[in-house]
Amino acid sequence: MILPMKTMTDYLLGIGVGEVAHTEKTYLAHAIGTYRDMKEWQASDELCRAAMFHSIYGTEGFQDFTLPLERRDELRQLIGDHAELIAYANCAMDRASFYALVDQELDEYQIVDRIVGGYINLSAAEFEDLMRVHLCDFLEQVERAEVWDYERQTMKTMSERLGGGERQSYDAVFVREPQNH
Repeated sequence: MILPMKTMTDYLLGIGVGEVAHTEKTYLAHAIGTYRDMKEWQASDELCRAAMFHSIYGTEGFQDFTLPLERRDELRQLIGDHAELIAYANCAMDRASFYALVDQELDEYQIVDRIVGGYINLSAAEFEDLMRVHLCDFLEQVERAEVWDYERQTMKTMSERLGGGERQSYDAVFVREPQNH
C-alpha cells in the first residue's frame, strides 16, 4: 500500500499536531523530516509510514502529544498493521529494555511496554525495523536538540548493525558535532 504524503499530513493536522512544538520545529515538521530521512535510506513504504507516525502515542522523551490508544485501530487502517506496530513499539517501549538488546542477535525480542505494562514481542525483522525508525528519529533531531551524548554508543551500535544508509547517515550527522561540545 502506498499512502500519499498528503493523506498522512492531513490526518496529523486533523488530530491537532500542526502547532505542537518539537525540537525547535513543529511535531509535524519533525514527523515529515523523519519520513523523508527514512525514504533516503530506501526503506519500504511501510517503514516510511511507521517513521511518519513514530511518536504518535507519545514516547518516553516526548509527551506533548499523545493519540489515545483507543484509536490504534483507526491508525492501523490508515498506515497498515506492520507500520502501526513499529510506531507503537517506538512509543511504548521502555528505552532501557530496548537499548539493552541492540547488540544481541536473537530470533525474538521482548521489550518492556511502559504504557500498558507487560512486554512487546517482536521478531528479529520487526526489531530491526524498530531500530531503523528509532535511529532515524534520533538522527533527524540530534543537531537541533544538541543531545550528542544521548546513548551515543547505543546509537552507533544500531547504525553499525543496520549498515548501509543508516551507518552513512550516522557518520554524516556526527561529523557535524561541535568540537567544543
